[in-house]
Amino acid sequence: MSTTAWISSVAALKQLPATTAAIEVGKELTDLWPLHDHVQIDNDVKYAETFQVRITRQFAIALTGDDVTMPDAEYVYEGADEIPGRPQSLVDALLNANDAYDTSVDFSEDCDVERIVESASQLGDVWDDATVAAAREIIVAAADAGKALDVADLPGRYALGAAAFADVLALTGETADESSALKATLPAVLYFNEFDEWLGVPRVFLDLDTVKQLREIAIAGPDNDGAAKFIDVLAGPAEAEWRKHREDVLWDPAEAKKKAREEDEAKSKAALAAKFAHIKDDPSKETVEL
Repeated sequence: MSTTAWISSVAALKQLPATTAAIEVGKELTDLWPLHDHVQIDNDVKYAETFQVRITRQFAIALTGDDVTMPDAEYVYEGADEIPGRPQSLVDALLNANDAYDTSVDFSEDCDVERIVESASQLGDVWDDATVAAAREIIVAAADAGKALDVADLPGRYALGAAAFADVLALTGETADESSALKATLPAVLYFNEFDEWLGVPRVFLDLDTVKQLREIAIAGPDNDGAAKFIDVLAGPAEAEWRKHREDVLWDPAEAKKKAREEDEAKSKAALAAKFAHIKDDPSKETVEL
């Protein structure tokens, strides 16, 4: 199978029903841009920070096999280099994951393949020399293909991002054991989201089980319904993440506070009504609103 077999299948990936469905959801998010409301801009910054915490937590789980919690990941993201009562190996994995994430972020500015290679190194040299060489070839080919796409061709851009991701995931097929294979997928996840950012496609959060599933399909190749399977599996997390991102951006703290107050008042009225439900009405007394 060619190193860029998936990229060569972009035209077919673009036409799949799951691509169309995902893009419809994605456009609800991308149509919000450019943001002008300061609350929405702040919300988007918070979303990006939380996204990094969620990703680096998944990476630390893969690197250590430990139960890494969101508070662990948040604490390290905020600058901690140790956590009382938690293994230092867990903290070091989170530190490495954040370094790798920060290194990869600027890839969306210039498609510099060395940023992804450096991220792989920061995650513990999870790519060998052969994988690095093949990844360079894929990343350059994908960038060239992206430059040829029309800016308005969101389905084509989404399909290219998925295809490039699949080609890089497929490179882990020769990895000896499952743990090493999972670790080798981590730079591919970083690349996928940064390349999508460059393409104008929103980021997608992927848990480790989904990454494993996508890896197996990627290794098998796009033929014999492989393309449809890959896009089908990717579509669910993509749509869910884009809906979450949109909701996070549009969140209004003042409206949320008002709604919470109204819900509390409704609960208090319901509790008070229940408390006095056993008392019979006296028709001679004036009605009082609770």
